[in-house]
Amino acid sequence: MVVSPKIFFNDCYGKYAIAAVNVFTMEQVHGLFSAAQRANAPFIVQLTPVARSYAHAKMLSAMIDAAAKIYPKAVYAVHLDHGNEEHAFDAINSKKYQSVMIDASHDDFETNVVRTRTVVEKAHQANMVVEAELGVLAGVEDDIDIAEEHSCYTQPSEVAVFVNATKCDSLAVAVGTSHGAYKFSGGQGIQFHILKEIQDRLNGFPIVLHGGSAVNVGEIERINQAGGKLTEGAAGVSSEEIVKSIQYGICKINIATDTRLLWARVHREFFKQTPDLFDPILPGKEYMQEYEKFMLQKFELLGATGKAERIRTNNKIVMSR
Repeated sequence: MVVSPKIFFNDCYGKYAIAAVNVFTMEQVHGLFSAAQRANAPFIVQLTPVARSYAHAKMLSAMIDAAAKIYPKAVYAVHLDHGNEEHAFDAINSKKYQSVMIDASHDDFETNVVRTRTVVEKAHQANMVVEAELGVLAGVEDDIDIAEEHSCYTQPSEVAVFVNATKCDSLAVAVGTSHGAYKFSGGQGIQFHILKEIQDRLNGFPIVLHGGSAVNVGEIERINQAGGKLTEGAAGVSSEEIVKSIQYGICKINIATDTRLLWARVHREFFKQTPDLFDPILPGKEYMQEYEKFMLQKFELLGATGKAERIRTNNKIVMSR
């Protein structure tokens, strides 16, 4: 069942969070939908411009449509992650998305407002919701490459003005997380005093946490033992911080890096341990199983396990009226 993220956020605010997971491949789509159906957990499928360029937007949409038939109890939304106006308008016109993100966070405040409002007006006409971003996250992921010295926290004094001016439906904030595998190099973690002030000023408005992967140290060690050369000592968002952030209005938590690290670990170990094999199906099956196991744990951590049934039931009641 496809559901607007607005319904998700109204249900989860302050109680649990929605996993918003970036996908690129068939194996990831299978693993995500399978885990969500088993956990009875609502979720958001995220497609970035890079993913759309790699696999083609139509291919990704077709895989998601097929997964919805294979896993009929899945309750989900499809979201464009980190798009510009061109990406957002294409997603809106395709009618395959329930939500789009316009990322104008690198612009000055007024330009960000103008660009975001332009996308909001078109999206709302199509009954779609818009995620905006205020503040700049550091990190390297897809086509994002922001040095730490160029990142900046979201200013709480600006959030209410921004939301009122743009009419966006959710707001991604920069409060200490970062994109990619090399997070928290300074050990600062989430700045909860900033997040609390943002929540106070937005009064129940859904807040989004980008860079929500944990970056499991054990995964990095196993990748390197199997021939990888990833920098050790990186740290993502701890489970404790994730759980704590939910009470501060975080409704949507973006996950991408962890599933990439998982892919690297599974494939490196498989071909190291079985160098005589070359069939992509074999590690592919293992990756789907490991992906499903990872997402089951993530849904449990976010408190989302078992929450899809209520959303499914309530949505059917609304649609029948």
